[in-house]
Parts: sequence; structure tokens; C-alpha cells
Amino acid sequence: MLSPSMATTEQIVANPATARPAPLAANGQAQAIRILLIENDQTYRGMLTDKLSAQGFAVLSFDDGASLLGALDDVGYADVLLANWNLPGVSVIDLLAKLRNQGIRIPVLFLAGNPSQPDKGLALDEGARDFIDNSRDVDVLIGRLKVVTRIFRRQQADKTISFGKLLLHTDISRAYWDQVDLCLSLGEYKTVELLASNAGHYVTYRAVYDRMHYEGFMAGDGEDGYRANVRSVIKRIRNKFRALDPTFDRIENYSGFGYRWKKPD
Repeated sequence: MLSPSMATTEQIVANPATARPAPLAANGQAQAIRILLIENDQTYRGMLTDKLSAQGFAVLSFDDGASLLGALDDVGYADVLLANWNLPGVSVIDLLAKLRNQGIRIPVLFLAGNPSQPDKGLALDEGARDFIDNSRDVDVLIGRLKVVTRIFRRQQADKTISFGKLLLHTDISRAYWDQVDLCLSLGEYKTVELLASNAGHYVTYRAVYDRMHYEGFMAGDGEDGYRANVRSVIKRIRNKFRALDPTFDRIENYSGFGYRWKKPD
């Protein structure tokens, strides 16, 4: 579970901490069902993507599990992961474990002919939700996807917190601004969650970068090269907010130090 994180006291210029916001109900706004599809058979993947898209689903497809894992910071939110049981390169058990370690808690459905009971048991223990015989009609799959998504969204309804117009679904790393989905990537969501959770406090570049990756992660040119990465992420985040609200000004910069989420007036 991805819950709001406070940076260490050394990483924040603090005002007295405010109380944690109370959970709110989900906004209930209808959303297209977003599916991550992993299917190594190109012909079947194309056919399935076309049929799901024709039914109003939003599909982002990958040809193997490694490709999905490598793109998690960029894919944004999804309602369901639909994957072939026999994936090349990574076992489905390892895939599920890695998704859980990344804080991804969306339902996982497998397209599977006849997996063994022990393997099914392991997959269910790691968070798999269902197994669909890939010889069944696509309409059966579509019906199951809708049911699983409806149940999942209902379960998430009380797992949100609010910061003014900003609504965070903490379990599924999804953010709304004024009830509209921002479609943030995982790294962008983590950054917004950190800043909003410390509203009124400046958070260092280092704290933001650690939250995006892990403590002490190094990248970029030189010891402080990560600052350019953080500035780039903040720019993308601001652009996504301003695409919905041109007056957005919640994220403030303290030159050479970091950023803060401005408290509502």
C-alpha cells in the first residue's frame, strides 16, 4: 500500500504539522476502464486490443512482463492488469511479487488454458484475482473485466484523502484535481503525495528524489545531478495540473532547496 509519506525532519523546513486529512468517499465520476495488457502473441494482442477498445476500454499493451515493469513510472493508473499466464522472460509469480513491491494493487486477471492448482494457488496468494480460459469468447472476458473493476472501485471508495481540490487514492496511486483524473505516472504520483502530505513545508530535492526511487538512489551528472531529474518531474506535474486548471499554483519552489505544496488560502 502506498500511503502518504513524511520526509525526515532534516529534509523539511517545517511549520507545526497539521492533522492528517480524514478519508473521503470516492468522487463516483464514471471513468473508462483502463487495462494493462501483457500478451506475447502479437496477432492475438492486436485482436484483443481492438475488441476491448471498441467496447470503450482504454488499453495499454506490452509484449512481456519485463517491458511493463520497466515502464511502471510512465504508464500511469490502470484498473486491471490482464496477462497471458505463459509469459516469456519472467514468471507470473515473480511479476506479481514485483508489482506488489512497487505498491501496485490493481486486480490481475490471467489468460490461461489450464494452469496447475499449485501454481494457481501461488498466484492467488500474490494477488491474482481470476483466471480466464483464453479459448473463451471475448465477450466473456469483457463481462468479467467489468465485474472485477466494479468491485475493485467500490473497495477503493473509502481509501482516499483530500487536500482541497486534490484527491488521492492512496492504495492505487491515483490522483484527481477537482474530480478529474490527472493521469499521473507512478513517480509523479509519489512526488505529489509527498508534497501534499507535507503541505506548508518545504521538501528538499533529495527527499523528492528518494521518494520517487529509494533512499540514496543516484543518477544524473555529478553528486547533485538528481536535481535536474526532480525539476523535470515537477515541470511535468505542473503541466498536467495546468492542463486541467490554468490557474494552478499549489507547487512552490524554494530556489536551491526544494518544493512545497501551498496550503489553501
